[in-house]
Amino acid sequence: MTPMTRRDVLRSAAVGATGLFVGRFANAQAPAPPTGPFTLAPLPYAANALEPHIDEQTMRIHHDRHHQAYVNNLNVALVGQTELSKLPIEQLLLPANLAKASDGTRQSIINNGGGHYNHTFFWQIMGPNAGGNPAGRLAEAIDSTFGNLGKFKDAFRAAALGRFGSGWAWLVKADGKLNIVSTGNQDCPLTAGQTPILGIDVWEHAYYLKYQNLRADYVNAWWNVVNWTAAGQRFAA
Repeated sequence: MTPMTRRDVLRSAAVGATGLFVGRFANAQAPAPPTGPFTLAPLPYAANALEPHIDEQTMRIHHDRHHQAYVNNLNVALVGQTELSKLPIEQLLLPANLAKASDGTRQSIINNGGGHYNHTFFWQIMGPNAGGNPAGRLAEAIDSTFGNLGKFKDAFRAAALGRFGSGWAWLVKADGKLNIVSTGNQDCPLTAGQTPILGIDVWEHAYYLKYQNLRADYVNAWWNVVNWTAAGQRFAA
């Protein structure tokens, strides 16, 4: 075997050090998602199923990145909180349970738990070949509360467009009655004792790739993908 020269030794050391650095850098850039009680379910339909009203790229980024980030951060916030980690998301967001969270994690649970619940709800309340009009008890309740479907849509649209910055507009049920509310950031109606029936995400990441700053166009188009059957089932339940 030919003896290694000083140059060979230095070159070998440099290559090894570079490989070690690159390996560490790669690991630092792509950490494994934190494990925990919550996971991200797949979309209930293909990512392009809501086109042309909501584009495929927006759906992939919204679900695979934004929603996944909320799940990851929620799992981190729940580390060491065994009792809370056993609760389903609907119960975790109730005020009595949020009060049990440590002071340092409570707001993170509200933000990321709300983000997880709100987005899970959002995917389910939309669908391909949807739109149209509500039916049954939900249709009757909308007519009796708001006058008719057109007036309801106007009021809902006003709530969505009137939300300054990031947030949501909701049709909720509380004490057996329907109401339209708007929440900021990822605040969830459950935390206020309200049951969501319908909700639209008006964070810019929900529509900016296709509609840019035209939130009104997004809201108008969104009615074409509303799954009224799912909304009716939530109302009945």
